[in-house]
Amino acid sequence: MANHHLLPSVETCHYGFFDATLKPALSVKSGDIVTIDTVTGSRDVLPDPTKFHIPPALGPILDALPPFGPHILTGPVYVEGAKPGNVLEVRIHDVKVIQDWGFNLIVPLLGTLPHDYNEMRLTNIPIDIERNVGIMPWGLELPLKPFFGVMGVAPPKGWGKVTSVAPTAMAGNLDNKELVAGATLYLPVFNEGALFSCGDGHGCQGDGEVNVTAIETALQGTFEFIVRDDLTFTWPRAETPTHYITMGMDPDLDQCAIKALREMIALIGERTGLSHADAYMLCSLAGDLHVTQTVNGSKGVHMMLDKSYAKA
Repeated sequence: MANHHLLPSVETCHYGFFDATLKPALSVKSGDIVTIDTVTGSRDVLPDPTKFHIPPALGPILDALPPFGPHILTGPVYVEGAKPGNVLEVRIHDVKVIQDWGFNLIVPLLGTLPHDYNEMRLTNIPIDIERNVGIMPWGLELPLKPFFGVMGVAPPKGWGKVTSVAPTAMAGNLDNKELVAGATLYLPVFNEGALFSCGDGHGCQGDGEVNVTAIETALQGTFEFIVRDDLTFTWPRAETPTHYITMGMDPDLDQCAIKALREMIALIGERTGLSHADAYMLCSLAGDLHVTQTVNGSKGVHMMLDKSYAKA
C-alpha cells in the first residue's frame, strides 16, 4: 500500500466532463491511499482576494481550461487491475475544507423553483475552518458536513465526452450528502483503470439541493481504492458504518424511487437470500427513501437500510 497526493492543476484537472479518453493524472495500485485536492468556482463567484484565500491553482485552471460544465474535477486516477465489469470500491477516509469561503447561487430557470427568480443571486459565505461552520449573511452558523458532490469513473468509450451535470451509471454528480468521511462508494467499472475523478466540493447540503448549489467550496479528500472482481453490479451503491445505500437517477423522480428500491431489493437478496417479495416487504417496513437532489437534469433518490436488517 502506497500513499499519493494529487494536486489540482491545468495538467491534472478537467472542467465539466467525464471522458474515457482522458490521460490519467495518476496511476495507483489497488489498496493505495490517494489524497486529492480540488478547487471550485468561476471568476464571477470569487470573493475579495484581500480578505479570503483563493487557491493559487484556480486562476491558471480557469485561464486554460474551457468549461464543458460547471464542475472542475481533479483526476482521473487510474487504478491498476480495474477492468470493465469489475467494481471500484472507494473508501472515503477523510474530507476536509481547504479554503475559508464558499458560495451559493440561485440561477434563473434552474433549480426546483426555476421560474421564481429572474436574476442570478450570488452569496459568498465565510467559512471558519477551525470551528467547522459556515457563517450565513444573517448570522446563523451552519455546521459543515463536507462531501464531494461529484465522484465518478469514466463512462463507456462510446458515450464520448459526458457532462458532469447529470448523474448516471458511472455516478458523477450524485450530490448525496451521506457520502462523507467514513462512507464507501461502489462504482461499476467501464474502462481499464476505472479512471476516477472528483470535485464539486460541498461544505454542507440538504437533501434535494433545491436551489442548485450547496455551500460550494474547495475540499481535500483521502480515498482508498480497491478493485473488486467479486462484485458485478452495474449501478452505483454506497454504505455508511450503519446503513446500506442504493440509488436511482432519472429525469422522473418516480423512476428514481423505483430504481433505488429495486436496487435495494437486489442488495437484500444478495446478502440474505430473501425472496424478492420478502425483500420488498422489508423495504416497506424498514427502508427509507430520500430525495437526493432535484436539480441536475437527472434527479436522484437514494434508499437507506440499517445494516442490521440485512446481515449476510
